[in-house]
Amino acid sequence: MNQQNQRVQMTPLGYRQLVDELEQLEKTERPEAIERLSRARDFGDLSENAEYHSAKEALSNLEGRAEELKDILNRVLVVDLPKKGGEQVSIGSLVHIEVNGSAHEYTIVGEWEADPAAKKISHESPLGKALMGKKVGESVEVEAPSGIISYSIKEVK
Repeated sequence: MNQQNQRVQMTPLGYRQLVDELEQLEKTERPEAIERLSRARDFGDLSENAEYHSAKEALSNLEGRAEELKDILNRVLVVDLPKKGGEQVSIGSLVHIEVNGSAHEYTIVGEWEADPAAKKISHESPLGKALMGKKVGESVEVEAPSGIISYSIKEVK
């Protein structure tokens, strides 16, 4: 199955955020970009009009993002969130792990909603893959550039 036909797993929150982004692009940002392009045309010779080229590029980027969002939303599979106190790690789980004596907390999410800075890791990332399906008390090993790292699962919410 090629990538364009693959289902995209996502939490309900991630799905809602993409729907909202697409709506924002189509209802607000696209009309503004079209208006900017229209105004830039009035500045004169298009071959030497930097504002026109900039506005045209911005509109093209915006339309590209909208098409990407539509493609993702057409392939999305919204997953049921685990029940509170779930035993196994799955998409939507909040996982407390320990590595080298240090505690960390991550939410497992779909690949399109991953945000490592916000402690949201994809179920397709090396750590996410290792954690999926595991239970409290189990350990997983992940190969990293610095070597094998062992993580111990302390709690799954």
